[in-house]
Amino acid sequence: MNEAERGESESKTEMEKMLSGEPYNSWDPPLVELRQLATQRTAALNATPAGEVEKRRQLSYELLGDAGDNLFITSPFLCDYGCHISVGRNVYMNFGCVLLDCNRITIGDDVLFGPYVQLYTAAHPTHPATRLTGVETAHAISIGSNVWLGGGVIVCPGVSIGSHTTIGAGSVVTRDIPDCCVAVGNPCRVIKTVPAPEPTAELLPPANGEGGSEVEGE
Repeated sequence: MNEAERGESESKTEMEKMLSGEPYNSWDPPLVELRQLATQRTAALNATPAGEVEKRRQLSYELLGDAGDNLFITSPFLCDYGCHISVGRNVYMNFGCVLLDCNRITIGDDVLFGPYVQLYTAAHPTHPATRLTGVETAHAISIGSNVWLGGGVIVCPGVSIGSHTTIGAGSVVTRDIPDCCVAVGNPCRVIKTVPAPEPTAELLPPANGEGGSEVEGE
């Protein structure tokens, strides 16, 4: 880093550093305050009975930075800030999803998360002495539209997943995954490609049960 870059970095807030992928102090008081607010809001969401659908949806909209119509989050749900999460319309998250949104998490339309899906933008130094200082980095995650993440999928910092893609249950996604494919494993790898739906097709399960083989795991 040259002198100009160092001066620019020093003039940034810790939030600005965090969202730009630079090392930042995770114990910066404004960041701690935002995390505490998110904790309060997730607690309110998780304490609201499942039958109170509209109240839960309203609490979800208050928690997240931006959300489209027909969002459905099943409790328990956890996140770091909430305000850095943007989701499209018709997004469903099953039990126990965890979104560590130290950097931006962008999710498209018609996306399904199985139980215990975990999206991690946060990263810590591997050098033990540096790690003790509390310095962290964070790298944005992007998920396209019409994506299904099976149960227990972990998405690592900086990863993008393309549209019309399925990630098999238990996969650990350490690198970008393209559009229109099925990918599984640890580390997650593409095992086959699939055709994109026609632009006029409704993204609903076929009534006759056809539509390709299943990948095990919700």
